[in-house]
Amino acid sequence: MSELEEKNPANCDSDCSSCGVEGCPSRKGLEILKPHAGTSFKKTIAILSGKGGVGKSLVSSLLAVKMAHLGKKVALLDADVTGPSIPRSFGFGVYEATGSEDGIEPAVTPSGIRLMSANLLMDDISAPILWRGTLVSNLVSQMYTMVEYGECDYLFIDMPPGTGDVPLTVFQQIKIDGAIMVTTPQELVELVVEKAINMCKMMNVPLLGLVENMSYVDCPHCKERIYPFGQSRLEETCDKCLVKPLDRLPMDARLSSLIDGGKADTYAGDDLKLTIDSIESI
Repeated sequence: MSELEEKNPANCDSDCSSCGVEGCPSRKGLEILKPHAGTSFKKTIAILSGKGGVGKSLVSSLLAVKMAHLGKKVALLDADVTGPSIPRSFGFGVYEATGSEDGIEPAVTPSGIRLMSANLLMDDISAPILWRGTLVSNLVSQMYTMVEYGECDYLFIDMPPGTGDVPLTVFQQIKIDGAIMVTTPQELVELVVEKAINMCKMMNVPLLGLVENMSYVDCPHCKERIYPFGQSRLEETCDKCLVKPLDRLPMDARLSSLIDGGKADTYAGDDLKLTIDSIESI
């Protein structure tokens, strides 16, 4: 049996939106999605990880805020449909996005970030979205094509965890200029993140590097640096996966309070300098 036949079994359901096999004889031509008329993105950056709870939404939010503070026009798409958290980080509630015959208007933060999320379309943000993968992927596609973001320097896409339907849809149908991988020091997280790194390589998505979140804590009294999850594994993971190490983010109660209070726009730290430099260099 050939490798292609092995990866393309007889029971294939022809749903090519959730299949990453290149050259498959049953593969349909997947249309590259285009933004709404009047919308353009100079660069599109995906923030992802194979593991949930590592801080993808935090990194996505802080990158968007930092770029906005640098004078860039920024859009932020929350592609984690079943677990959206970005609107809360910026203090948004329900029905913040509005619609018209021309399309959907995103919410806009005080610093001008154009924000779109499933939670901005719901009348109850605590209600679960009980959809199968295809419907979730379709909504992500619509949040890309039907929203009037305007002319932007950067679109940041906060991805859901894992390597399933939504990452496949985004990587196959949206032109991604670079991806940022988020990890934490635990060995278990490293194993799962490695799968997402390999997914990027298999799908020819440029991986700009790794950000290690929850890397350390600086004691507010003695200033000793503490490693709650063990010593940093950033260099080790990057050497193993042949990717570039970027920034290490601390566990910071002040930053957590900022995000929980919906004040992400007021972030003024310089924790992601290497990541910002990497994005601006592409």
